Amino acid sequence: MPPLPETVLSQDDLQLYLRRLGYAHAPAPSLQTLRELQRRHSAEFVFETVANLLHAPIPIDLPSLRRKLLHDGRGGYCYELNGLFLALLQQLGFRARGLTGRVLMGGPEDAVTARTHMVALVEIDGERYVADVGFGGMVPTGPLRLDETGEQATPHEPYRLERRGADRYLLQARVGEEWRAMYVFDLAPQEYIDYVVGNWYVSAHPQSPFRDQLFVARTGPGWRKTLNNGSYAIHRLGQPSERRELAGADEVIAVLREEFGLRLPDETALRAAIERRAAA
Repeated sequence: MPPLPETVLSQDDLQLYLRRLGYAHAPAPSLQTLRELQRRHSAEFVFETVANLLHAPIPIDLPSLRRKLLHDGRGGYCYELNGLFLALLQQLGFRARGLTGRVLMGGPEDAVTARTHMVALVEIDGERYVADVGFGGMVPTGPLRLDETGEQATPHEPYRLERRGADRYLLQARVGEEWRAMYVFDLAPQEYIDYVVGNWYVSAHPQSPFRDQLFVARTGPGWRKTLNNGSYAIHRLGQPSERRELAGADEVIAVLREEFGLRLPDETALRAAIERRAAA
């Protein structure tokens, strides 16, 4: 039988993680702490699919996550960001476990997509909350109370959860005056191998929507920055979005460094991958 995956951060990595999030000491596992951790996490740790564009392996074991996100100056996607975040929550004393979701964004609400999104379920004082730091340009920047059916405020857009059956939920975000479906999920227990399988599909399957794509996102006070291949945008709350098309690989790389703060891998390979994507 293979050994169980490592699930605990070293004290050095835990302290580094907390410092990145603005904490000198471990905070108490309260709702206010969860709100602050989620808000700060989406601002500090960038959603990015550079590895998908490079066709590079994307391991999601804890040593790989802490090396990439805490030490290598990189970000990641849901299995990486939420995987590391879940380890942090559990180590801080939160009662938390992982769930999986089916992404609907951009499609109909009744679509049946694969389970390719990871989120966390957190219980605090008898109430359950969904915490997600890995949903790209529409990541909720605050936890959402699972059993609240109305609109819920976050530091960015409002969200709401609709019950769909016994334990199935639909997450929607209000974009302008419109409610848009993000993903559906249920409360079924998940094992590490479930995330390994989903991660393989997202990172390696030819039909994965992330294959050969460069998606990057980061949040800040009242704004979101996104990069969709060569299209860069800043979305400010209550204002029209500012968009511009980037002129070539050098400009894309500059935006990755300067606007998203990424420490990039081999630039020669990355430049070639960006050019290949632009030609396609």
